[in-house]
Parts: sequence; structure tokens; C-alpha cells
Amino acid sequence: MNGQVKRAFRYRFYPSEAQAVELSRTFGCVRQVYNLALQARTEAWAQSGERIGYEATSALLTMWKRTEELAFLGEVSSVPLQQSLRHLQTGFTNFFAKRARYPRFKSRKKSRASAEYTRSAFRWRDGALTLAKMVEPLDIRWSRPLPDGAMPSTVTVSRDASGRWFVSLLCEDPGVIPLPAADSMVGIDAGLDHLLILSTGEKIGNPRHEDRDRTTLAKAQRALCRKQKGSNNRTKARIKVARVHARIADRRTDYLHKITTRLVRETQTLVIEDLAVSNMIRNHSLARTISDAGWRQFRQLLEYKASWYGRDVIVVDRWFPSSRLCSVCGALTAVMPLHVRTWTCVCGATHDRDVNAACNILAAGLAASVCGAGVRPQRNTPGGQSATKQKSLRCEPQESPLSQGKQVKRGTPDRSG
Repeated sequence: MNGQVKRAFRYRFYPSEAQAVELSRTFGCVRQVYNLALQARTEAWAQSGERIGYEATSALLTMWKRTEELAFLGEVSSVPLQQSLRHLQTGFTNFFAKRARYPRFKSRKKSRASAEYTRSAFRWRDGALTLAKMVEPLDIRWSRPLPDGAMPSTVTVSRDASGRWFVSLLCEDPGVIPLPAADSMVGIDAGLDHLLILSTGEKIGNPRHEDRDRTTLAKAQRALCRKQKGSNNRTKARIKVARVHARIADRRTDYLHKITTRLVRETQTLVIEDLAVSNMIRNHSLARTISDAGWRQFRQLLEYKASWYGRDVIVVDRWFPSSRLCSVCGALTAVMPLHVRTWTCVCGATHDRDVNAACNILAAGLAASVCGAGVRPQRNTPGGQSATKQKSLRCEPQESPLSQGKQVKRGTPDRSG
């Protein structure tokens, strides 16, 4: 990588009253331009089947600034407005490539308030950051140092629902280099009683961050419901609820960062399961606990850190029966309810459900890395009769736990997850 990795360093800052007003106006203008451009592109396609891109919307922005109704767009820095058009173009590119759904309009109440500045719209001098249209630099709390000689390429300013202000500086980090190669490998099974279960037998606890503040959160939410809509008291109550959520999310993120950093440093090959979290939270009995576990965030952190430090992440197909498969003889149990935590196979081996699943996930991932994606070996029941008729490939291990597996696939490290 040789210092070519661009890394975002996020800090909290405290704006002055004038800076807060200027940034709030900028956030509103960014949202307005994004929505106007999305509307223009949607109408052009609906009326004439015409696709208009970034250049056309940029020309429209110039026209909007000249109108009486939208003249206020010219009172803020033009760079964040242009960046919002580029973000919209990226959204359409991902939509046409079938990587995302159709872009949606930004809501004043629900959308993230943010603005992105490129080098032409900020001044970085002696560790002080000054944005366009501002006289004084931002009062940033430098919780960690930037890399030596770092020069931010873009700066993103944002405000969360609890009213906290953040600035994110994107710059190259020469400290991100591949770690020395290791011969260790581990299979990882996600759970609820324990957050992660490793094929080595180690179980990483689930702190259940939301449980610690559930009473405080419920009290704040009840107070919010009693406030009249549109009143200042309701705004204050909403901020109190948002602060509790922010505290929970910060603890969860910190915990997952520590776990993923440790796993990437110690292990060369990490095998995980492809979980459909959005489908799993439809189970109303487990939705709160699953959401609090942060499985999706764990995968995102693990994959981009592995790509930074030269580690391999292999993703096993979500339909692979890791829990019902004996890691010793390869026999497949037909049914295994969630309350069954230990079970004994017909071969006499007694398994911890989660550790057994992690071992099977590791074996499936290693087979995929050797044989290639698309392995669909024969699946057998404990009695030896074929449960489903599937074609066996020549790379099938005849006497291994993988002789029961379904399709596995190699995951490409990707920060977007």
C-alpha cells in the first residue's frame, strides 16, 4: 500500500455562534440542491426518457442561483453544493449498476446534516482548519494526532441528531501498511448470548450496550411523547432521546473496533458467515437484540481493516447449515431448534452448537479458497441417504465436514460492506 491508503480522521468540534449559523445554512442549501437535482433528473426521465448527468445539473445550479426564489444558494460556499451533485451522480451510478436502490429525497428532520469541502474551500495551516465563508478556524478537539505531514484532501462537517458537531478529515496515512504474514486462521460465528464464537473455542461476550441504558431511554421517550408537536420543549426532549442513542452507539462502535483490530492483527485468514441482518430483524422477539449486536457493522469494520493490513476475509454462503453439521463425521441433522445449545451426533461426538458452527464455517471457507467459489457438494443425512440431489465437483473432499455444505463464496474486502 505504501502510504496510498486514504483514511478519515473524525473529531468533535465546538463552533461559535456565527459558525453554527453559517454551517446550518450550508446544510440546508446542500439538501435543497440535492433534492432539486434529483427532481430534475427524475422528471427528465419520466417525461422524455432523457438521462441527465452531473454536468447538466451543475448548469442547472447556476440557473437556480440567478432566480429570485433560490438566490440564497449563492450566499454559501459553492463547493458543498457541487459536492452534493457529485454524490447524487454516485447514487445514480450505483443504482444503474444494481448496487443500490433509486436515490431518495433528503428530509430536513431525518437526513444527516453534512457538507463536504474540497481543498479549494478550506485552509489548513499549522494545524488550524478554516472553512470557506468563515474568518476564524474551527475549535477542534484533537483526540488523536493526524499523520505527520498530513494534508487533508477533503473535509466533511456534520451535525448528529443529538446536536454534536463533527469534522472528518480525509488524508493519506503512511502508517497503514500490510502486517507480516501469519499462518493462523479462524472461523467466526455470530451469536446473541455471545457476540462472536471462534473456531478456537473462544467466546467473545456480548455487552448488550442497549440494556444498560434501556430504562433511561424509555424514560426519555415517554417524556418526548408527552410534549406538544412543534414546541420548543419537544425539541429539547428529542435531543435528550438522541443523546441516549448516541451514547449507546458510541459504546458499540468502540467495542467492535477493539475486537476487529485484535482479530486482524492476530489472524491471517478470517472466515465469516453472510448474514441477512435486515431479514433477521423481522423476528420481533429478537429484533432489539440483533440490532444491538451490530453484526453488519462488525463485518464492515473487519473487511476494510483486513484490506488495509493484508489479511484475507472469506464469506460463507448464508444457507450453509453450519449449526446442524457435525464437524467430525459430516452428518447433517435435519432439525435443530434455537434452544438446543449442545447436541450429540450419531457418531458419538458431543458439540457445543456455536463452536461447532464456527469450525464448519472455517472448513467451508478454506475449501472455497482452494476449490474456488461455487462448491456444491453432495449433502447427506445421518442415515446416509441423499437429502437433496446436487452435483458434486471434483474438488469435493470426500470425508470432511464440507461434504455436507452448500455454496460458499469468497468475499472481497470492501469498506462499504
